[in-house]
Amino acid sequence: MPKSSIITTMSQNHKGAIPAQKILELIEAGFIQNADVKNVRPASLDLSLSDEVYKVEGVFQPMPGESVREVLKCIKKTKHSINKPLSTNQMYIARLNEVMTLPENVYGYCNPKSTSGRTDMHVRLIADGVARYDTIAPAGWQGELWISIVPKTFPIQLYKGVSLNQIRLFTADTRLDDFDLEIEFKKSKLLWSQYKKTPHSFKDTHIRDNDGSVILTLDLSNDILGYVGKKTDEVVELSKVNHYNWKKFFKPVKKKGDYVYLKQDEFYILSTFESVRVPPYLACEMVPVDERSGEFRSHYAGFIDPGWGWGTNGGGKGRPLTLEVRPFEDIIVRQGQPIGKIKFERMMEVPDVHYDHLDSNYIVQSGPRLAKHFKDTK
Repeated sequence: MPKSSIITTMSQNHKGAIPAQKILELIEAGFIQNADVKNVRPASLDLSLSDEVYKVEGVFQPMPGESVREVLKCIKKTKHSINKPLSTNQMYIARLNEVMTLPENVYGYCNPKSTSGRTDMHVRLIADGVARYDTIAPAGWQGELWISIVPKTFPIQLYKGVSLNQIRLFTADTRLDDFDLEIEFKKSKLLWSQYKKTPHSFKDTHIRDNDGSVILTLDLSNDILGYVGKKTDEVVELSKVNHYNWKKFFKPVKKKGDYVYLKQDEFYILSTFESVRVPPYLACEMVPVDERSGEFRSHYAGFIDPGWGWGTNGGGKGRPLTLEVRPFEDIIVRQGQPIGKIKFERMMEVPDVHYDHLDSNYIVQSGPRLAKHFKDTK
């Protein structure tokens, strides 16, 4: 389809997050170059790593009109071979393969993939001329894309073509407000009890920020609640799936009476008490928890595709979300206290294929689950 036809079609259709079939049209028309169609997800595109990697002193943002390459000329940097591991707590920046010239009414935001979050890599998109991380704006943006990478708990071995983050494209902000959210709770049963298998009503969400978000709580139902990362020099090679003994990299997290103690600056893999159900016409993003709930980060990987927990034919009863939590102070968490926050948004169109139709490592997820590189903990 010609570029002009794509622009006209998107301006006439419903507003919102762009689904897989439209992302494929953008690739075919040349708005997105060097993308592998296999990386198209129901409502996002997995971005892929080139072999151009640098070790740098710190992360940066370009000024408006300034390319990332122009910034790299001004700062201290060292070429890093993609065949060598990334050291912990060292900043790297790598060029992504994809180059974009977006339609005049399309903009984008990025999230880390589950692989990045669950292996404790802090990754952020850096785009030419954009003085914000994980942002491709304003609409009609064009240029190169880069990614900053900091392994936090153990060294990481990359490979050319690996995806560490994903881009979501939009024609409008269609995030739900509280009015829309209550309707969707009634209509599509967005939240479920994973143990009782019963839906929650909007009134069951007793803790609210009144901003169209849903507050999630920590699952403290089991003796072992999740995992905490172990500082180690052992390298995780991202090309190796179901390969590593998890006990070399993580320890189990246990309750202390009726609460869990989370230590400052440790890295935890935990799970929500609630199961989340995303209908195919919506998408969902984990967003930062308000600091009034505590000083911690709980969503290093933060996008949930349309159809998550929906079931292949709409009979699903949701699925808990795995949380990557790093406290900035020592925290005691009890049952029912906030640990995560999500916002729903409308799709431009229903994706041709939604999440529960996919072959995913996390589709059978119940409770906290480590990255696909570690052998099953069961």
